[in-house]
Amino acid sequence: MPSNTNSDVPRDVSAVVRRYRRLERPISAGIAVLVGLVAAAAIITLPLAVGLAVAVAVFVVVRVPIFETGGTTTLSTQQRPDEVRAAFESASPPPLVFQWELADEVERVDGGWSYEISYLLGLRSVRLHVETRPGDDADLELVVTVGDESWGTYRVDIEARDDETIVVVDTTSDRRFGLRRLPQWFVGQRYRTAALSAQGYTVVEQDTRLTL
Repeated sequence: MPSNTNSDVPRDVSAVVRRYRRLERPISAGIAVLVGLVAAAAIITLPLAVGLAVAVAVFVVVRVPIFETGGTTTLSTQQRPDEVRAAFESASPPPLVFQWELADEVERVDGGWSYEISYLLGLRSVRLHVETRPGDDADLELVVTVGDESWGTYRVDIEARDDETIVVVDTTSDRRFGLRRLPQWFVGQRYRTAALSAQGYTVVEQDTRLTL
């Protein structure tokens, strides 16, 4: 049955995600308004045919999927390896905190979890599916899809070392995004370390890639 797990989320995690959302929303809205103003100015100030061509070009440019992300993050935690694995296999895997904490609905499905996430004041929504499975060259993998399209893969290695557990998360993106999503990505990067820390993980090393 569908459920929402937000009531079970630690307050520190919710607080970080709220800070992320308070910054991400106005920036994303500002980008949309700016694009609209540029397009409107082109139509008003230029000859009609030229203005329309410029407006269309502006909307196309900001939407063209040209960016791709990925990287490796090494974490340490006082949790036991079995506790870490259970967290990554649960409805709230640590790397996807901005997805499950902002989801309107979290549903258990075959092989993993499904999140319904709304945006544009609830006018639109997407369904993100996370499948958990044993990895070919890792302890486990989180395979993420949006609709029928592949979104990304998180390969997770968990190792007990001395009095702590080391977690290596290798992220591969399968979906490119355009200029309009770039500010959202940067805001997520700003708060990612704090979000992981609130879940009990210290970022030891991080190699994040943003490529064309």
